[in-house]
Amino acid sequence: MPIIANPAAIPAPILDALKLADASWRPHLEAGLRAMMEADPSYLPALAEDDYLPTGGRLFAAFALPLDEVRYVLVGEGPYPRAESATGVCFMDGAVGELWSETGLSKPVNRATSLRNFMKMLLVADGQLNIDDTGGAALAPIAKAARAGSFIQTLPELQDKLTGQGFLLLNASLVFRKHVAPVVDARAWLPFQRAVFAALSGCAKKPTLVLWGKIAEQLKKVPETEGLPQIHAEHPYNLSFIGHEGMHKLFGPMQLLHPN
Repeated sequence: MPIIANPAAIPAPILDALKLADASWRPHLEAGLRAMMEADPSYLPALAEDDYLPTGGRLFAAFALPLDEVRYVLVGEGPYPRAESATGVCFMDGAVGELWSETGLSKPVNRATSLRNFMKMLLVADGQLNIDDTGGAALAPIAKAARAGSFIQTLPELQDKLTGQGFLLLNASLVFRKHVAPVVDARAWLPFQRAVFAALSGCAKKPTLVLWGKIAEQLKKVPETEGLPQIHAEHPYNLSFIGHEGMHKLFGPMQLLHPN
């Protein structure tokens, strides 16, 4: 995919955010931004002047993983609606540090409903929890063993484990704004996503799309995703996600909670 001939029309703060993306991604991301400008010339200039999450130039932080190392694309809906939580990386809540408490999952994990259910799904897939009993009493001995070193301790470690498996942790909408419905921003980012998936479709080893929730599942209608393997599940904020057999089959062998 060629580099944009005239990137000047794209607002400078948006282009500057590309610094966090791996060099292998930048031509494709610039092409996606150009496609957004062509679809709606007012969107990115207005966004650059607006308050949005993530902050700190982390708009394209998800693309730190080199293009040819991507094996899975985990697609969430959008950034967390809190500045301390939105990191530019799908599903990784920046407000969460420790995963465990003395009696179970840590308070920050329990407050992040989707992360809590994801953790429980991993424990069920690993044979640590029974799907019929995922409450506090069942988690207590697991937490004790975890804090003794049986499992990883922090969310950054979990992110590293996912990245090590080749996960591109991408949101359908790269931004969250309090005054704009997430589905509206997701629609505006669709031309950008098409450029992303065009790049992924050109990889020698086609990555698998892991689509969580209705907004993410809209991407299966995008022509550029047609040749990519896809796995769908309800969004993890649904309790039913904990027992999703497709997620167990995918994540179980990865043993994400186990230290290296």
